[in-house]
Amino acid sequence: MRAIRLKEPKHLEYVEIEEPSVPGPGQALVRTHRMGLCGTDYSGYLGKMPFFRYPRIPGHELGVEVLAVAGDVSNVRPGDRCSIEPYMNCGACHACRKGRGNCCEKLNVIGVMVDGGLCERFLVRADKLHVSRQLSYEQLALVETLAIGCHANDRGAPVEGEHVLIIGAGPIGLATLEFTRLTGAVISVMDMVPSRLEFVRRTYGIEHTVLFRGDGGEVEQMREITGGAMYDLVTDATGNNRSMGHAVNYVAHTGTLVYVGITTDEISFPHPALHRREMTIKGSRNAMPGDFARIIRLIENGTINTTPWITHRTPFDEVVRDFESYTRPESGVIKAIVEVTPGDNR
Repeated sequence: MRAIRLKEPKHLEYVEIEEPSVPGPGQALVRTHRMGLCGTDYSGYLGKMPFFRYPRIPGHELGVEVLAVAGDVSNVRPGDRCSIEPYMNCGACHACRKGRGNCCEKLNVIGVMVDGGLCERFLVRADKLHVSRQLSYEQLALVETLAIGCHANDRGAPVEGEHVLIIGAGPIGLATLEFTRLTGAVISVMDMVPSRLEFVRRTYGIEHTVLFRGDGGEVEQMREITGGAMYDLVTDATGNNRSMGHAVNYVAHTGTLVYVGITTDEISFPHPALHRREMTIKGSRNAMPGDFARIIRLIENGTINTTPWITHRTPFDEVVRDFESYTRPESGVIKAIVEVTPGDNR
């Protein structure tokens, strides 16, 4: 069976792997139809993802078809189209007992810590499958990215009328934006790539976009937008340690800063910037099971339109050739989709 493996940073290769066995208790056998490439995949490729283990078959943003299930599985059946919640939590640790399996102490994320879906078929826990009777495999492959943004928005908990800044207009920043806009908050988006800001203005009608120049001019623009107070909530989705350190300067007194991007580098900022404002800093990791069901409903009813997200598609046979180009901002990629199984997208 064909698969693509990331042997080590910057070394993708086509490999033949064994066919999966029949589903064991609680398992389902699935066929991968579509896979979304995301920042985690790019960071793993570049050697900048702290949780990535090599060698690894990537793939955690997945639209799959159920082929077979174990006798004790009742939530899905053969033929179902599903998104996968890729966070394989233990169910027994402190975090899991508190209902926070997204940050399980023994967490294995498929495609990151254990092999994922960039292959033809594989076994997965059936309780991690989320069914839709309406969505295409491409749409289902986008659910996990959106779930990251959904959870990040929930961590910040913006309310109507508050000023919110989202730093980074890549897929995770855009996913956060999708849910922040539903709260009625006044949104600003900052990025250093003008084309991404144009995408935000054109696609979402965001009035306040800020081009990061590094000369302090962006801070003055932010003060004008917020009436001098700065932002009640800042979410940094860049994964860049310098951006994450600077982000404290954009938070209002009593405000909140959420880090949803991941970096292997240290983040530093002067402590008075935190203390003076009695700022709250939060991390946001992965997503919750309920986020997947919510997102599927929002796509099904048209509240979220995934069409503008997909800017690039690549067949399975061309992934190794195309992948490196997607790591470069000048490629213009928002979301690239791998056609693992050609043809049927339904």
